[in-house]
Amino acid sequence: MSSDFLLQFLFPPSLSARASRVLAVVFLLHAALGAALGLSVDEAHYLLYAAHPALSYFDHPPLVGWVQWPLVALGAPVAVLRVIPGLLWLATVWGVYRLSLRLLAGHALAQPAALGAVLALALAPLLHVLGIGLLPDTLLMALTVALLWQTTTLLAPEALDRPKAWLLMGLLLGLAGLAKYTAVFTALALGLVLLRAHGLRLLRKPWLWVALGLALVVILPVFVWNAQHQWASFAYQVAHGQGHHEWLGQHVLRFLLLQLLAFGPLLLAAAWARGAGPARWLWGVFALPFAILTYMAGGGTSLPHWTAPAWVALAPLAGLGLARAWQSSARGLVLALGALQGLACAGLVGLMLSAGWPLLPGSVAPVAPQPNPFADLHGWDVAGARAQALAAQQGLGSVAVQNWTLASRLGWYARPLPVHVLEDRPTQFRFWAGDLPAGGNTLLVDWSYLSYDVPLGAHGFASCTLLESQAAMHWGLPLASFRFYDCRGWSGQPQANLEPRTP
Repeated sequence: MSSDFLLQFLFPPSLSARASRVLAVVFLLHAALGAALGLSVDEAHYLLYAAHPALSYFDHPPLVGWVQWPLVALGAPVAVLRVIPGLLWLATVWGVYRLSLRLLAGHALAQPAALGAVLALALAPLLHVLGIGLLPDTLLMALTVALLWQTTTLLAPEALDRPKAWLLMGLLLGLAGLAKYTAVFTALALGLVLLRAHGLRLLRKPWLWVALGLALVVILPVFVWNAQHQWASFAYQVAHGQGHHEWLGQHVLRFLLLQLLAFGPLLLAAAWARGAGPARWLWGVFALPFAILTYMAGGGTSLPHWTAPAWVALAPLAGLGLARAWQSSARGLVLALGALQGLACAGLVGLMLSAGWPLLPGSVAPVAPQPNPFADLHGWDVAGARAQALAAQQGLGSVAVQNWTLASRLGWYARPLPVHVLEDRPTQFRFWAGDLPAGGNTLLVDWSYLSYDVPLGAHGFASCTLLESQAAMHWGLPLASFRFYDCRGWSGQPQANLEPRTP
């Protein structure tokens, strides 16, 4: 292979070809990682949605389960299931590329700005997590881009009387609502953008109301499920939104710092996107959801990935800011920041593959000496298979854990055994398996990184016998340990405010 051919491949003259090759490389990387990594807690939880098809669920709307149901029903392996988030990531970033070209049509920097938007997203560390495992946010990112595209169409005065434009908008709004409840923040922002562009005459357009009616029809399964289950999901989300702790400014500052680390400074180049013209309204679509989620972070509610759709909306402006910086004396700064984000992405991939080693070594101690979020991705498939075998040997018809996050992985890898969560708060598993009945017997599973005392007595079992302790090995090193107990005679009274053991 000649050096000229290699350079042509890596740096083709066409900017669209460069964008395509960036996307292809990242997609293949996601596919490889999807085949190598075990399921995260959220991934496993939403795959269980697909294994238990329903109109909706306790903690989220149903779309994340519906889109996975065909492959889960066919028994597809995890590597195949993870093609779905990979394709959604691809659609999201390619959609941002096309949206950037559309919004900046006629601008001298349209092409480099579109490529800059692709690079800003491709170098955002946390977005790769959403491109490997399917979360509601992965769906909402792709749907946000589609909504931005359709909003661009409806900003034109002549489009206000086009039924197809409004019907598509209503369908997309409905699908976004089926993806995640926080889609309402994006919908509100888009509504304000259209109202600002067209004024109150927008409210006199009958197709606007038809679109909103269609959106409600699409979301109807969520309301039906909640009506059938005492509005459990809505009550949970309202309580969740109020926060778990006292509202503190330091929580907000920590959240903002995590946002910078998770998404990288390249997206902040939107601040230098002067002359954005028709694209300026994207600021509103970013700012409103981001501000709400940042405020919620003060109460300890928001998680870093919840803002991903907002950052996606900002990406075209970030691309324009990067294109301007590249033409100015700030080219060196852009290269330095890009290199740092690239290293951060590579480091994140390395830590996921290595389970944190050597920075966060594993431990087979009953309680891990320090948190290791990357240990979460390894060992559960072996533990699930062993739980199935031990339950069969002991004549036990279920498994149990003391925290819902443990239930998600065990529930997936130990299928079809039902999983009981022995804690005094509602979880989705209560809807699937019900509570373990008083006097019931089960296989209790404990994990060293989130370990609890064996529940005995008035808030536990009459007896629990340790059957086996199994080390979870990774790269030939002990990473964590699983303990399996034959527990008999459940009291029927789980302990309130159950806390894990500390080192």
